[in-house]
Amino acid sequence: MNTQEVVICSQLENDLRKAVTKSEHDKVFILTDEHTHLFCFPVIKKFPFLKDAVEICIGVEDVHKNLETLAYVWTQLGTKGATRRSLLVNLGGGMVTDLGGFAAATFKRGIAAVNIPTTLLGMVDASVGGKTGINFNGLKNEIGAFAPAESVLIDCGFLKSLDHENLLSGYAEMLKHGLISNIRHWSELVGFNMDTIDYARLQKLVGESIAVKERIVAQDPFEKGIRKALNFGHTVGHAFESFAMESGNPILHGYAVAAGMVCELYYSHLRMDFPKDKLRQTVRFIKENYGRVAFTCEDYGRLYAFMCHDKKNSAEGLVNFTLISEVGDIHINQTASQDDVYDMLDFYSETMG
Repeated sequence: MNTQEVVICSQLENDLRKAVTKSEHDKVFILTDEHTHLFCFPVIKKFPFLKDAVEICIGVEDVHKNLETLAYVWTQLGTKGATRRSLLVNLGGGMVTDLGGFAAATFKRGIAAVNIPTTLLGMVDASVGGKTGINFNGLKNEIGAFAPAESVLIDCGFLKSLDHENLLSGYAEMLKHGLISNIRHWSELVGFNMDTIDYARLQKLVGESIAVKERIVAQDPFEKGIRKALNFGHTVGHAFESFAMESGNPILHGYAVAAGMVCELYYSHLRMDFPKDKLRQTVRFIKENYGRVAFTCEDYGRLYAFMCHDKKNSAEGLVNFTLISEVGDIHINQTASQDDVYDMLDFYSETMG
């Protein structure tokens, strides 16, 4: 898998011009959604080197991360003159970079892409690492490919127009990176004041968070081993996310992952003796900032069924997990039975109220 260049921008226009120039192209396309069309596209469309770029705008939110939207992007590329030498700039959150990355990877067997994530979740998770894809058949990221963008440009200036819920959604992935890296980084993250955002400090934490993911992806680009550490919180989290979508009350990805981390930290405590004080401290931070995902004990069976569909599972009847015995001490390829899963869900219900 090709490596990608991640640039923490000091001056967006100069950094983007370098990225566009580096990728030899005949035409530039810019993928936006309805939000980034209004709030972010005006920032870059005035750049002289993008004066002939063609915008493709899609619907907002994860409900549009589907085959129909993907086909629309392919169609727009085809009818507006894209060739194998064209460049697609994905300007948006994780939905845009996931779907746009997959569109670029598959159109004419692959065209170049540049990601400009505009949400915190996009910056620290979706746009970095090369995973692309869409939701399909009611399941998150069921169809996709490893196809890294040539460049990923991180400009935290975009975050000042981001609503608080979406900031929290991205911050959950940062908290996960803290749990799988080191105590200093984790401690900074659980001590950060999410009510009064210090953007200069946040940019520093974002850079550290991206560095955690980059180190892991470099060791294991195709998720055969240690990259599974990045799935911490996601086995249960994706089940919560799919369940909420099926119920007609979708939740943001980071809120689902935060809930998943509560469950998987508890299971880490039971199986791996993860320290009780760090469990309490992390759960307290999540409870204060994210609240509770809505489900009852009658929904346990459906949630378990979603976990059984997880791509990481290798044995029928057992759900695969990444667990930690201490902050930064990772144990991949751990399994849980249905009873274990129900125990995690009990803990979540009792603890989160």
